[in-house]
Amino acid sequence: MKPIAVLVCLALTSPALAEETDPPGLMERGAQMFLEGLMQEVEPRLDDLQGLADSFGPAMRGFFEEMGPALADLVEQVEDWSVYHPPEILPNGDIIIRRKQAAPEPEDTPGEDSDPSGPVEL
Repeated sequence: MKPIAVLVCLALTSPALAEETDPPGLMERGAQMFLEGLMQEVEPRLDDLQGLADSFGPAMRGFFEEMGPALADLVEQVEDWSVYHPPEILPNGDIIIRRKQAAPEPEDTPGEDSDPSGPVEL
């Protein structure tokens, strides 16, 4: 059993074991059987995930070692990510991040008094 699976089982069963010293009841045994069955179903997928992490780990580590400082600099420069569109990859491989168009400022309509301190017509 993988360490993650063991931790999940211990986390779910240890409070019940700490509170009661009586033998487990029907509900506790059912829950334990359910968790054991769930772990048997999940274990092959955890093995696949571990293999994937092992294969991508060195590549991702190299990527973050090289790009980490540049990404940190970019994060410091951008104050609000919501004013940008998602990144686009151009056919030549360049990646661009376009700024969204700001809403135009409302202009005074003709005939309105531009001096707010003046008299108000009713």
